[in-house]
Amino acid sequence: MRRLALTLLLAATPVGAEAPSPGSNPIIRDRFTADPAPVVIGDRLWLYTGHDEAGEGEMFNMREWLAYSTTDMQTWTYHGPIMKVADFAWASKDAWAAQVVAKGGRYWLYAAVEHDATKPGKAIAVAVSDRPEGPFTDAKGAALISNDMTPKGTHSWEDIDPTVFTDDDGTTWIAWGNRQCYIARLGADMVSIDGPIREITPPHFEEGPWLHKRGGLYYLTYASLDRATHTDERVFYATATSLDGPWTYRGELTGSGEGSFTIHPGIAEFKGRWYLFLHNAALTIGERNGALGRRAVTVEHLSYDAQGLMRPVTQTAAGVTALSDADP
Repeated sequence: MRRLALTLLLAATPVGAEAPSPGSNPIIRDRFTADPAPVVIGDRLWLYTGHDEAGEGEMFNMREWLAYSTTDMQTWTYHGPIMKVADFAWASKDAWAAQVVAKGGRYWLYAAVEHDATKPGKAIAVAVSDRPEGPFTDAKGAALISNDMTPKGTHSWEDIDPTVFTDDDGTTWIAWGNRQCYIARLGADMVSIDGPIREITPPHFEEGPWLHKRGGLYYLTYASLDRATHTDERVFYATATSLDGPWTYRGELTGSGEGSFTIHPGIAEFKGRWYLFLHNAALTIGERNGALGRRAVTVEHLSYDAQGLMRPVTQTAAGVTALSDADP
């Protein structure tokens, strides 16, 4: 595993430059990755990402989802593409942000795609696998959520960036959105919506919501864009004592990613420590520099104060190779 990690680092290191330490940022250096979604399965942390393949002059070119895993947060095993957007027969393009959750002995992938002309606009797909490394297959044969299901929205790409969370009582919830943030309960079959779709848009919400829970507190972390004061997305969050709300706005968790207009949080606890995954555009591979459609996944330590609020995070090149607030 360590040999693989060193190979990935060397592949993206300019000749004559010193190879970065395993675990430093960006954590994946042989290809451009974005929209990180971590999940802990057994003794491994799995990381699912989008694959940025934009050429010069392209905004986004994303055709597949990738999987990585680690046992130590330093070395990462690449498991290859787990699914392509073309595997959803009803989708036309855009393998955008996705998240995988485990439930009922299976692994469920929820992803944003572009629907075909029968239901124009972005949509959320669901796929399933018997293994976390896939391959994943379309679990429904149709969109789980399509643009016609959120008619109050202002634009055709509002139904993106799903985050899926299973509560202590076993119910599973999905939240998503761009400019409007929605939440709904998933059916026991994991391929249907069970109940109403509610809007829970917090201040300056742009996209990329992430739900998690610590103790009795729920956290809604998201990419924010206060157009009056910023030109790039940052990460803000809100908290609640119930998924029904009300949600209390908590402000900024971290700033924008280096060189990147977008940012996308993913949060996980692994082996007693908390981590915040993000992306920036600081990676260069050969002659291809980071850009809007060529991003790179990063990870930082995450900690909480005595009231359960997340402490502000400073993005670094060292990432998790540096000491955290939890270290003595």
